[in-house]
Amino acid sequence: MRPLLILIGLCCCFISNAQVTQEIFESFKLQERRDVRYYFPEDYDEEKKYPLIVVLDGEYLFDQVVATAKFYSQFHGMPQSIVVGVNQNERSIRLDDCEWEEESGLPTEKGKKFFEFLGMEMIPYLDLNYSTAPFKMIVGYDITANFQNYWLFKDNSLFNAYISISPTLAPEMENRVPARLGAFNKQIFYQLILEKDKSKYTSRIMQMDKAIKAIDKESLHYYFDEYEGADHISIATYGIGKAFDNIFGMFKPISPKEYKTQMLTSEEPVFDYLQKKYNNIEDLFGIKKQVELNDLMAVYAGIRKKEDLESLKPLSDLCKREFPGTMLGFYFEAEYYEQKGEPKKALKTFEKAFGMDEIDFLTKEMALEKIDALKADFGY
Repeated sequence: MRPLLILIGLCCCFISNAQVTQEIFESFKLQERRDVRYYFPEDYDEEKKYPLIVVLDGEYLFDQVVATAKFYSQFHGMPQSIVVGVNQNERSIRLDDCEWEEESGLPTEKGKKFFEFLGMEMIPYLDLNYSTAPFKMIVGYDITANFQNYWLFKDNSLFNAYISISPTLAPEMENRVPARLGAFNKQIFYQLILEKDKSKYTSRIMQMDKAIKAIDKESLHYYFDEYEGADHISIATYGIGKAFDNIFGMFKPISPKEYKTQMLTSEEPVFDYLQKKYNNIEDLFGIKKQVELNDLMAVYAGIRKKEDLESLKPLSDLCKREFPGTMLGFYFEAEYYEQKGEPKKALKTFEKAFGMDEIDFLTKEMALEKIDALKADFGY
């Protein structure tokens, strides 16, 4: 038995039986048992890596976060993720977990222990026993949204992304958060969600927002969303989907907007744009994403639009690896030779494409038309 951790319940076998399970986590740091809930994707695979999302105020926010994660991952808006929710409502224990000292604005002794419970017990347990990716996100509301900021005070933030819903700010937090965000060189996502109704914290939150917006750093990705119809209670149901959209935007397939405003306007070769996009996804999320057919088609369209012939050859090589057995790679390679003025190579390569499976807009009829046209033009 581990000296620090005891999981009472199903432990190792629950993944194959249920998507969500609730267990009791016995904490050495807190000297108490805490209710936690876990969500694992239905097709959880130990060979894959999954970002970890930690949800404070689990009774209120866990189900919303899980539903959003399932929807976005289903439609390619984010990678499949593991979600853990920490329940804090019973006996208003959240107030003890997240209480701060009025003079310093730092956690009380109980708050420090809760901080250590999450960072030194629960998250290491999940990293050790499940296939977690390096990318970690935390979600909090009200007083728990303030509490998550304390991880910014560490030299190396445990979390890569923060979703802060209507935070109840501790003293000096409006100054400390911008200062800490400006100090990091690693990629940090910080999403602030606020209701339009005014509260005694609104002016300080707006001061914090202004200071964060003034930070000029490529590694900081800051988003602020204010919702007109929300009050301090209903705001907990607003904005989580928008926050996921912001934080995981890079992971999504190339959209028509991205194609027009970023790929076509970029000065780099079109294929390099695609390569950089997928390298950035792997660097940030720790996940090697399979190349989307949508993205290959977008790059092909961009190559034709920008007349970037040299990007066509590496694109064809990539298509052969990602979609073997289909016409895709050989058809693009044949077009490359055709435009380079090498008709013999083009003809042979179109013939190879003709013998393979159709995919997307590419048909055997198209390949045959190319073959017949080359034979007619050059008398083969």
